[in-house]
Amino acid sequence: MNWLRRFMYGRYGGDPLGLVLCALGLLLALLSALFGSLILRLCSMAAYVYCLFRMLSRNTYRRQRENQWFFHKITPLIRWGKLGKKQFEDRKNYRYFTCPHCGQHVRVPRGKGKIRIICPKCKQEFIKKS
Repeated sequence: MNWLRRFMYGRYGGDPLGLVLCALGLLLALLSALFGSLILRLCSMAAYVYCLFRMLSRNTYRRQRENQWFFHKITPLIRWGKLGKKQFEDRKNYRYFTCPHCGQHVRVPRGKGKIRIICPKCKQEFIKKS
């Protein structure tokens, strides 16, 4: 086990982008087995090779930058998914509206008729039916 520690010393190792690349490789491998596609199999192998390259790389600064870029791109999707889940859970008691001025999401009680909503971010007023 000590040889593995010595081998990995100074190398980047695993991170969330590497995990996504491995999951993508597995998905592409399953699809290639299902459809018998050589292109999917090659894409799967490319994802695995790039994941392994990132883990064994000694250029940690570059790998950290790649991981930051990945988080910068994936964060809006995660935020959108969490908001959608929250809206689905609250669908019986609340309605969600988007401020036409700044795009802020505003939650209002359901069944109050026509109401005047004041955006908490930009203080813009708009009227909606809840």
